Formats: sequence, C-alpha cells, structure tokens
Amino acid sequence: MRRAQIAVLVLALSAGGVAALLVTRSEQPAAPASAPPPQVAMIDTLVARTDIETGRRLTPEQVQWQPWPIAAASSEYFRQTENPGAVNQIAGSITRAGFISGEPILKAKLIRADGSGYMAALIRPGMRAISTDILPEAGVGGFILPNDHVDLILTRLEKSAGEDTFHSETILTNVRVLAIDQTVEEKNGQRVVIGKIATLELAAAQAGGNAGAGPAPRLDLVDVARLARARGRSR
Repeated sequence: MRRAQIAVLVLALSAGGVAALLVTRSEQPAAPASAPPPQVAMIDTLVARTDIETGRRLTPEQVQWQPWPIAAASSEYFRQTENPGAVNQIAGSITRAGFISGEPILKAKLIRADGSGYMAALIRPGMRAISTDILPEAGVGGFILPNDHVDLILTRLEKSAGEDTFHSETILTNVRVLAIDQTVEEKNGQRVVIGKIATLELAAAQAGGNAGAGPAPRLDLVDVARLARARGRSR
C-alpha cells in the first residue's frame, strides 16, 4: 500500500513540474517582429527614355521623369521639384555626350545651341574648328577618337647634301579632337574611326600658325593619354 502511495506521489510531483514548466514558458514575452526595411526617399529626376547619341537635338519624347534616390540625385540633375518645366526647357539642346536609356540627364552634357549648329555649339569660346588631312597611319590606325587630346607632329621632306631627309617637330600639344571625318562620337560601341580628315579645336593663334603648312608636309596625331601611359611604363 505504501509503495502505491509513493508511486502516486511521484507521478503527481512529475505532472506538477511539467505543468509549472509549461506555464513559465507561456509567460515569456514573444520575440519582437523584425522591423520593416527603411524606406528610401525618392525624387522625380529627368532621365533618358531611350539611348541618345552625341550631337542630337533633344525632343520632349526622348526624356521622362523617373523616381531616383534623393541621396544619389546630384544637383547637376534636373529634379522635378526644382525644375518642373525642364522637359520643355531642354528641348532643342544639343547633347555634348551620349546617354543610355534610364540615365539621368546631366546639365553639363547639354549645349544650348540657340539656333546654331552642333559644331558651333560644341566649340569653347575663343576657339576655332580647323580641319586637316590625315592618313590612317597618322591617326594611330583609327584609334584616335573624337574628344581625345593629341599632340600634332609635322614631318617635312628636306634635302640635305643631295639626299632626302625627314625632319619632324611637335607643333601643337594637347589639342582636342572634335571629329574624325563627320564622326563626332563612337557609334554602336565602335572604338575605331578610320578617317581622312580630323577636325581639331585650336586657339586663334594656333590656327594661324598651322595655316601655312600646306598639303606637302605630313601631319601625325599622337594620343596624349596613350603617350603618358607609355612614358609611365618606361620609367
């Protein structure tokens, strides 16, 4: 009889302990729900609706307003809160550089032509656009592109002691290339432009100094950036 009472007592104590444990766990506070991700503040910014090439006159159909993170919205962008009429204001502007679809319209990439052509709008004040004949090998095999900066090397054929000799001299340095033939950009990702005429941006004094060269001498273009990299490797 005593053994039965002890067994019942042990079972009762065990059941009580389990019940107490369950009650304790049920009273523990539930884990807090995870906080929602922070909302990114956005602002409507003018972007290119489609790819836009260099030298194109903008139309309202080529741009659109699109939300853009405020933290990444440069003051050089057209923001709707500051320029609600920007779509019409930039109509007729000429693109100094190309845009890809969805890229914000950057003010520095636009030229207010005011009725002039692309080349007149592109040239900086006080500068001149001068065209000169080049050979493919004189243009670094076609790797000279618009907006590159080059040195101009003039090579003349001279006679010395009855023999033909070539004399070369650098006549201009760090000159900006405006166009190769009629190409003013890299089309469809084209990285090589083979042309016979280079249009260069020169100051008035530089243009006058180059005018008397004539067609006989050979004019070579040397890419300034590539030359600097080559000099860096040789040191």
